[in-house]
Amino acid sequence: MTADKWRPSLGLVVLGVLAIVATLPLFGLFLIRVYENGPIREAEAELIAQSAVLAAVTARAIEALPEPERVLGAAAPPPVENERYQPIQPSLDLATADILGRRPDATDPGTPPDPALLAIGAGLLPVLERTQGVTLAGFRILDRDGTVIAGRNEVGRSLADLPEVAAALKGTFRSVLRQRVSDEPAPALTSISRGTRVRLFTAMPIRVGERVAGVVYASRTPSNLVRHLYGERVKLALAAAAVLAAVLAIAALFSRAITRPIHALVARSHAIARGDRAVLAEPGPLGTREIARLSRGLDRMAHELRERSDYIATFAAHVSHELKTPLTAIQGAAELMRDAQASPADAMSPAEQTRFLDNILADTGRLTALLGRLRELARADNPDIRGTTRLDAVWAGLRRAHPGLIVEADGNDRTVAISAENAGIVFAHLADNARRHGASRLRITAQASGETVVVHVADDGEGIPERNRAQVFETFFTTRREAGGTGMGLGIVRAMLRAHSGTIELLPAGERGAAFAVTLPAAGAV
Repeated sequence: MTADKWRPSLGLVVLGVLAIVATLPLFGLFLIRVYENGPIREAEAELIAQSAVLAAVTARAIEALPEPERVLGAAAPPPVENERYQPIQPSLDLATADILGRRPDATDPGTPPDPALLAIGAGLLPVLERTQGVTLAGFRILDRDGTVIAGRNEVGRSLADLPEVAAALKGTFRSVLRQRVSDEPAPALTSISRGTRVRLFTAMPIRVGERVAGVVYASRTPSNLVRHLYGERVKLALAAAAVLAAVLAIAALFSRAITRPIHALVARSHAIARGDRAVLAEPGPLGTREIARLSRGLDRMAHELRERSDYIATFAAHVSHELKTPLTAIQGAAELMRDAQASPADAMSPAEQTRFLDNILADTGRLTALLGRLRELARADNPDIRGTTRLDAVWAGLRRAHPGLIVEADGNDRTVAISAENAGIVFAHLADNARRHGASRLRITAQASGETVVVHVADDGEGIPERNRAQVFETFFTTRREAGGTGMGLGIVRAMLRAHSGTIELLPAGERGAAFAVTLPAAGAV
C-alpha cells in the first residue's frame, strides 16, 4: 500500500480561492488610483520644471535693476548646507490631498506694483503666452506683495490671499488641487487638457539671494484619464491578461481539485451500484484530502460489500447443501416407515424400526448442531467489540470447560482488546478442535509485538494433513462429518477475530499436532 501524499483540505482550497478573489477588487482599486494619480503627478512635475525656469529668468531680470533691494520681500528659508541640488518632487495624491474650491478672483492691491517690475512683466508676457500655447498651462508672475505683474487681464491685481501664494511669498513651494469650473461646453471624452474636474495650481518663490522677490503662479488641468490609460494600454493589457490568467487558474484549480474528482466519484458509485466489479480494480478519483478519503472509503465499502455478497452466496449454497442431506435422510426414513405401516407385507421388524428412528434422531441432532453453529457464526460476524480482558482469565475458562485437556500457558499478564466472552469463544473452538482430534495437551504462549499480542496455540493431536491445510478455514469443510462435525468452528474463529481487527494463521506442521498463531490488538491500541 503506497503512502498517502499530502493533499490540501477542501477548506484550505476554498480559503485560498476566496483570498485570491478578494485581492482582485483591491488590486483593481489600487490600479485605478495609481492611474488617477499618474496624470496629477505628471502635470505637477511639468509645472515645477516650467515655473523653475520662469523663476530663474525673472530673478535674473530683477537682479539687473539699478536698486534691486527695493523690490525684494521677506527672507527666504536658508538652503540646506552642502547641498548643491535641491529638487522639488511632485507630492499631490488624490487619496490624501484636499480639493479646494475654485480659485477666487484677484482683488485690488493695497499698493500698486513697482513700475520696474511691471516693465519686467511686460517683457516676460510673450514668453508666458508662447509657453502656454505649447504646455496648455497658465502663468502669473507676482511681486513680493502677491500683485500680478504679468498675466493678461489680472495685471495689477492681488492674489496674496491665496494660501499657496502666501506660502510661496514666505519662500516655500506649494501645490494644491482646486475644483475646475468652466463656462465652456463639456469637453470631449478624449480631450488631452480638459477631461477632469480639478485644476492643479503651483506657487514657486522667486529667489534673489536670500530674499523672496516674487512668485511664479502656474496652473493646469491634468490630462484626461482615458488618454493616460490609452498611453498605458500595453501595461493595462498585461494586467488584464494577468487577471484573466488568475481567473483561469482558479477555474482549473476548482476543476482539478473538486469538480472533476466529484464527477468521477459519482460515476464510480453508479458503476459500483450496477455491479461493475472491474471498476474496483482501478484507483479511485483523487483531489482534496476529503475527496481522497471519501473515495478510499467508498472503495473499501464496495470491496467489503462484494466480499460479503460473495460470502452470503457461498454460505447460502453450503447451508442449503448441509441442511438438505439430513433432511433428505429424515424424509426417506419417514417415508419407508409409513410405507411399511401401510402394507402388512412390507412390515418392519422392531430392530429395523429402531434403526430408522436412530437415523432420524441422529440427523435431527446434526441439524440442531448445525443451527447452533449458524447462530454462533452470525454472532461472530457482528459481535460487541467493546471490552478488554487478561489472558490468564481466558486460560482459566478453558481449563474449566475442558477438564480432560491439559492447558499450559505463558504470558498470562497480557491484556488484549477483546471481551472475555468473545476471547473464550475463539480459544474454546481451538481447544475443542484439538480435543476432537485426539489431543491431550494444549500449549499456549503469548508475546507482545508492537501494538498487538501474538498468541501461539499448539496441540499434540492428530494434526492436519497437508492436503487439507489450504481448506481448514473454509466454512463447512470438515473431515468428521460422520461424527457430527459441522466444519464451522474455524470459520467462527476467523469471523470473530476479523471483527476485532485480529487474524488467525495456520503454522507449518510439526512432528505432531496442529499449531495456530492468533493476533489480537493489545488493550489501548484501538
